[in-house]
Amino acid sequence: MYALLNAVVAALVMVPGPPAGPSGKSAVAIDDAAIVGIFDAANTWDIATGSLAASKGSRQDVKDLGAMLARDHKAVQKQGRDLAAKLGVKPTPVAADFALKKDYEETMKKLGGLKGIAFDKAFLEHEVAYHQAVIDAVKTTFLPAIKNAELKAFVEKVAPAFEAHRVAAANLLAKLS
Repeated sequence: MYALLNAVVAALVMVPGPPAGPSGKSAVAIDDAAIVGIFDAANTWDIATGSLAASKGSRQDVKDLGAMLARDHKAVQKQGRDLAAKLGVKPTPVAADFALKKDYEETMKKLGGLKGIAFDKAFLEHEVAYHQAVIDAVKTTFLPAIKNAELKAFVEKVAPAFEAHRVAAANLLAKLS
């Protein structure tokens, strides 16, 4: 779980830039368009994991949490897209090798192969780590970097929901342990 958290935080603060040295990548200053792109992708990914849990969870409370996550993230994604359109911010697409995207793909593959309580536990562990990573990135990277006041206000408005989702997943996980 901590490896996921570290990978997610690293992914959220690194944006592919022009080649720099042997690695071919460099960290560039994150801008509003990149933040909007990351937020949109992150919502898409949690809509998918939530929807999967809503259909595949073995416990009703896990299914309910999955449905809530999918619903909440759809609403936040729509609000973010509407705000970006209003502000004329074209989201920077997340690169195919973006670490958070790779983590999402690996998580969906892993969850797809699990059933019963093993699925429930893996899903909840992922959600706790995922939401904590987003909370950390919002506090340490996104909010300090956002230039547009309306975008900053939006991120500040939705940030408490990330904590609520993390707590809900952690509470369910504790019931399984």
